[in-house]
Amino acid sequence: MGYITIGIAFGLFTVERGYPWYVALATGIIMFAGAGQFIAVGLFAAGASLAEAVLIEFVVNARHMAYGLSMIRRFRNAGVFRPYLIFALTDETFALLSSLPEISAAEDSSEVYNAGLAERGRFMFLVSLLNQIYWNTGILIGAFAGSIIPWNFEGVSFALTALFIVLMIEQILRIKRPAPFIISALAAAAAVFLLPGVLSSRFSLLSAMIVSLGAVLLFETRRTVKRDIPC
Repeated sequence: MGYITIGIAFGLFTVERGYPWYVALATGIIMFAGAGQFIAVGLFAAGASLAEAVLIEFVVNARHMAYGLSMIRRFRNAGVFRPYLIFALTDETFALLSSLPEISAAEDSSEVYNAGLAERGRFMFLVSLLNQIYWNTGILIGAFAGSIIPWNFEGVSFALTALFIVLMIEQILRIKRPAPFIISALAAAAAVFLLPGVLSSRFSLLSAMIVSLGAVLLFETRRTVKRDIPC
């Protein structure tokens, strides 16, 4: 339901910027990047150059490097599904697939356990594929509705932010460790308010990601060391 709802918002947003419905659908099939699609449409509608669009999209989607690193072991034995799993690793799909238990080194080398890995790879593939289908279904609904019905588009683009907030809350409730999220929020706020105007608008997300990853890694390392020290 989240994907369909946000897809509708993106379809409405795209046609409101003057693009036909098939452009909205094409971005959902080729890019499948959520926030990246909203940003791309806004950039091209504003007349941004290709170089500017590439730079901004790279900064916005740099978080996927962290996603990919954390999913290496889960995707390792996905077989023919692996290329699509890498392509389709959006924020929401990552939130779902990262909740699967990670494979230990002992299990990874077990022939008996490997028999079940192919089935799990198929499961992850279907989750990713269904998410993309839901997303594009929403895009089609929104694009067609926006073409034939007058809409007030104010606030529509905030729907994606709202979905991220819900996913974050669900993750906090699941792992019951709010510290990494608090650290990330403080890093994001610091990047926005401490960087100068131009740098803040273009590099706040990348700066916040680097700082928060380093801080969380340090925090978790110290937490593990303290836990392992005998009393």
